[in-house]
Amino acid sequence: MLEFKTIETLKTNTEILDVIKGYTYKVKKGAIKHILHTNLQVIEPTEYLISYPTTLTILEYKVNEISNKPFYIKDHNQKYSLSEIIQILKKLKI
Repeated sequence: MLEFKTIETLKTNTEILDVIKGYTYKVKKGAIKHILHTNLQVIEPTEYLISYPTTLTILEYKVNEISNKPFYIKDHNQKYSLSEIIQILKKLKI
């Protein structure tokens, strides 16, 4: 059986939380875990589950040098930057 050790707990993005204050949402914090007895790591993204005024799941991954778009929307199947995510969330408010 695989054993995991949490290396780092990812923080939520305060800018996104400011935009979705009026929405109904849940946040699931992400983590970076090391699989014991291997040299592998697993990244669990921070999930923003918005249920009202629309249903939307936004995943936030830890940024590395390769990827400059740390956000992923499951429904759109596409990566976004922080400014693009904020624009999408503000459009939902209207």
